[in-house]
Amino acid sequence: MPLVDLTRAGTIVTAEFNRPEKHNALSPELIEALHVALDELEQDRDMRVLILGGRGKSFCAGMDLRGVLEDVDAMGDMLSGLGRATWRLRQLPVPVIARIQGAAIGGGCGFAAVADLAIAHPEAKLGYPEVGLGICPAVVAPWLVRKIGAGPARAMLLQGGTMDGVAALNNGLIDQLVERSDLERLTMDLAETLASGGRHAMAATKAWLNELEGSVPLELLERGAILSTEVIAGDEAQTRLKKLFSG
Repeated sequence: MPLVDLTRAGTIVTAEFNRPEKHNALSPELIEALHVALDELEQDRDMRVLILGGRGKSFCAGMDLRGVLEDVDAMGDMLSGLGRATWRLRQLPVPVIARIQGAAIGGGCGFAAVADLAIAHPEAKLGYPEVGLGICPAVVAPWLVRKIGAGPARAMLLQGGTMDGVAALNNGLIDQLVERSDLERLTMDLAETLASGGRHAMAATKAWLNELEGSVPLELLERGAILSTEVIAGDEAQTRLKKLFSG
């Protein structure tokens, strides 16, 4: 099975991270699979809405730090790939819904911030715990600033940690909160409502909103990837991560 699985229901496409045994943690292979999926989606003239989800218990548990702890170059490539993937998602001419059925952590939570709409349930776990691990969340920070504002984003990223779905809604990180049992159905209902809009009107509205908010340039995301890689390569992050994974 592909690491990012695409399914279609009429004009609605669902892209699901498919590494459930690792809580859909972002590996080099998964990020590459996401770019391959985006290659296809960018050419899909029938698609009206994209739902971004995850198989298994988690939406996306963030970077697979254990897998690249000893390979900083691989981490740099992953962070750069993550930044480019978020940028491509924001540039899609159709609405993107993040369907968060479980943990959305770090880079995984970045997908919630970059999506046009994010929907979760009260027990979902979201957040950016990077600073506690000695890591800088530079790649996801620009999208969080756009999503909830500079002041709230500053407080959230500097404090680190995670929150449940209720707190995520109150903090503006997600847009709708539903019961876990209703998540898939109500996400599809939302997608069908969005899909009923005019394709040209929706694309023009999304592009205009991107321009009005000053959408994140790709160069800024690349700078964030470089910064995060430098911090991860430092003694502080290496010591904390090795202690975490040796426990």
